[in-house]
Amino acid sequence: MALYLSEQDVEALVSMPLALEAVEHAHRSHGLGRAIDLPRNRTRTPRSTLHMLQGALEDDGVLGYKAYTTSKTGSRFFLHLFDCADGRPLAVIAADALGRMRTGAAGGVAAKWLSRPDAAQAAVFGAGWQAASQIEALCAVRPIERVRVYARSTEALVAFCAEMSRRLAREVVPAPGPREALEGADIVVTITTSAQPVFDGSWLEAGTHVTAAGSNSLIRREIDERAVGRANLVCVDSRASALRESGDLLPLLEKGRLHEGQMVELGEIIAGVRAGRRTPDEITLFESHGMAIQDLALGVRLLHSARERGIGTSLPF
Repeated sequence: MALYLSEQDVEALVSMPLALEAVEHAHRSHGLGRAIDLPRNRTRTPRSTLHMLQGALEDDGVLGYKAYTTSKTGSRFFLHLFDCADGRPLAVIAADALGRMRTGAAGGVAAKWLSRPDAAQAAVFGAGWQAASQIEALCAVRPIERVRVYARSTEALVAFCAEMSRRLAREVVPAPGPREALEGADIVVTITTSAQPVFDGSWLEAGTHVTAAGSNSLIRREIDERAVGRANLVCVDSRASALRESGDLLPLLEKGRLHEGQMVELGEIIAGVRAGRRTPDEITLFESHGMAIQDLALGVRLLHSARERGIGTSLPF
């Protein structure tokens, strides 16, 4: 029988190690041609928007979609899982915490494959609900010693850094400005809703890895053309999604300063189809837009765990 997993159920089951394994598996499957992922579709009305991602993971025997709505009153996320073999409904999973963890895990997987193995200093732009999982994932895959965080709200920034320092037993400190945040950074993460670049690309140091995770629509842009132009490797989670909604990359594509063939998918690197970082001095860029298969991979693992532990509510179908 199909299960419903609430936000409380998900929080009891999910962990960053599980999310990292699931997301890496999803990307490897995609790189090997064992997964289907369709770019996000949006239905807009004057007051709210429905967003939908869908796909399938053949080796996990699951297909499904994540649907979420956004409006001034908030956001609501649900993941729907079905059996690949016969289409039976398997689960409906509340997907706020799930989505937050898989987005952070995507940044962590990218850092694992693209940053220098000795990366110890990180800079994070943004101190909202998604930034915490980005930092947690980095600390899980690299020997991170210190994280500098920059955000517009000083009060919220100080509280965020104090909480993350306590939770992760790492030095997480506020940065007074964007340039100060970048000084000595081995890994840079942007996770904002900014419509303008949050730092000057000329400030990036040789060997830096950048994960840009907030620009998943044309009205958002977190990094400038200089940062993209300096990247020796431009990696995306999905070329199809990047060509549709990457506010960071589309301006360069339109100007001919970046070509579709130059964009390498993370799954291709993990699967060994294309090369990742070649030298310690290269600047690497990962554009994270979100994929249905990331949600599906984590969702099916949560479902298995829920059944083993007797968690969840049976649905009448």
